[in-house]
Amino acid sequence: MKTILTLIACSLSLMVFSQSTAPLDVKVLSESGKPYVGDKIYFVGQTSKTSFSGVTNSAGKFHIELPPGDVYDIRIMSIGDELEYNTLEIPALKEGERYEMMELEIMYEAAKNYTLDNLQFDTGKSTLKSVSFPILDNIAELLLLKPTMKIEIAGHTDSDGDDAANLILSQQRADAVKQYLIKKGIATNRMTAQGYGESRPTADNATTAGKQQNRRTEIRIL
Repeated sequence: MKTILTLIACSLSLMVFSQSTAPLDVKVLSESGKPYVGDKIYFVGQTSKTSFSGVTNSAGKFHIELPPGDVYDIRIMSIGDELEYNTLEIPALKEGERYEMMELEIMYEAAKNYTLDNLQFDTGKSTLKSVSFPILDNIAELLLLKPTMKIEIAGHTDSDGDDAANLILSQQRADAVKQYLIKKGIATNRMTAQGYGESRPTADNATTAGKQQNRRTEIRIL
């Protein structure tokens, strides 16, 4: 899954405070100005490859300290791939210089629907393959960071085979995802598992590629 974000804001301002690392107060908002609670933001150094992260509080804020002399890729934890937001340069200090407090405001609109491209089951069964575990662990972590978030797990199939059998299989696969997340500590009342069989195709079932797209599991934020 690749999500492209529209850059809304990434601005820095100086305040009175000095030290050798770069102190950064971060605020994360929706496009309408609502704070995002439990958002995990990564700062990944392009040179050092070192990752720093913070999680927003009830006001959508956190504080972080970044080492100088690097350009940081700003990424937002999401379901599936991290969302690439922008970059932030922290220049190296000259002798005798110190960083002052800076403020960074990030504004973006979170998606409501996600297709789990890396989720796989045994053919014709509801048994999860081990390749599926990382993305499910990612979903579990995100849900633990956002305790008020509720989701629908939607199972879909292509048109091959019997309609009724496809409906049953899609429900079993959605249930399997839900059970995995329950084992990771997510309360059952935060998740709805629903199988839709072949009733909601997103591509042409007349082609192999289309069938592959239709065999999918989706997460919908409620």
